Amino acid sequence: MNHTTTYKKIASHEAEKGEFDTCLLLYSGGLDTSVMLKWIQEEYECTVIALTIDLGQTADNLEEIKQKALNLGAKDAIVYDAKDEFADILLTEAIKANADYQGGYALSCPLGRVMIAKVAVKIAKQYNCQVIAHGSTGKGNDQVRFEGYITTLDPTLKTIAPVREWGMGRDEEIEYAEKNNIPVKQKKESPYSYDENMWGNTGEGGEIENPELIPPLPNILQWCVTPENAPNEPELLDIGFEKGIPVSVNGEKKKLSDIVKICNAIGAKHGVGVIHLIEDRLVGLKVRGVYEQPGATILIEAHKKLEKLVSTREENELKTILDNKWAYLTYAAKWYDPVMYHIHAYLNSQNKKVTGSVTVKLQKGVATVVSLSSPYSLFNHNLATFNKNPTFNQNASAGFIEIYNMAQKTAYNVYNFEKELDTN
Repeated sequence: MNHTTTYKKIASHEAEKGEFDTCLLLYSGGLDTSVMLKWIQEEYECTVIALTIDLGQTADNLEEIKQKALNLGAKDAIVYDAKDEFADILLTEAIKANADYQGGYALSCPLGRVMIAKVAVKIAKQYNCQVIAHGSTGKGNDQVRFEGYITTLDPTLKTIAPVREWGMGRDEEIEYAEKNNIPVKQKKESPYSYDENMWGNTGEGGEIENPELIPPLPNILQWCVTPENAPNEPELLDIGFEKGIPVSVNGEKKKLSDIVKICNAIGAKHGVGVIHLIEDRLVGLKVRGVYEQPGATILIEAHKKLEKLVSTREENELKTILDNKWAYLTYAAKWYDPVMYHIHAYLNSQNKKVTGSVTVKLQKGVATVVSLSSPYSLFNHNLATFNKNPTFNQNASAGFIEIYNMAQKTAYNVYNFEKELDTN
């Protein structure tokens, strides 16, 4: 059945049937992309090459996914290991920027899309694919990220988005899969969908969608225990940093992808990093998601506190503003906008001194920084102590207060703000 009758292509980067003979499909092995693999062959009468990218997701058997793609008619199926590239290039920036969109979301999905698009363009060139297909819907952010990044990195490439085109709902997709002997895990009675990489796991659907309902976390969570079921005893984790980048766990040097993996496992055991987020999507929708991000939560919290220790008040104030802008740009598919190069230049500059050791206490869903040290620490015990110490000249304090308060005192008495407030 042709489901494309109501969808009209208007963008120059959307490929039309007959324009291409080889399509690269971003293939996860799930319901949407499995149906898509079959549908593209039938609808566009073209060859399909499946690309599955390893970003450290735990739920997938990548070799099984590769074989599944071949069984469904893919000319070739590629599994690309991008774990270290993802960690070393993108997650380092996320940690330096204390990644946080709208209240705790560490941006696992937007960062993953940057990596996937970069790899997809590279593989498309190698295999002479003129078109890249993705599994994003017309209501989500990922369509903007994939199509924006792909056409930015290579303006000669075009894209197709079958989920926008075919008009099938979830139940119709399952029926299509059953009719075409496409094995899928999803059942009609299971409402949740997930997007996972090493930086986090996104849960959507079911009760999560409606903010008036309480999400049943035991049914939803795939990585973490609930805080109620976490151990009563706390666990301490020591994270070593060099220039803003985590380099060790509990005194053992590790590459970043392994550090994230270790922190995920330990944090998940303590129910750390479960975020309920009311989220503003790019396309104007207000949605809710449940995010599991134990490793990201631990590493960002550790970094944030260490950065604060080695930076001045003015640096910390400006950094907060730039971190927030970085998060909004990353979420909003602007990774390659020139402003991001400028922001990264500042983040890297301030992080040159973010070196040291941080101890994080994990207990019942909470990650708390309990101690930290750095050769660049701005803490001076002789100045900060409340005990008697001649290093800090308290005689100068009163004069400082008089000058510091002069503008406020003058304005208040000239404008008579007290009387103004009383009349209102």
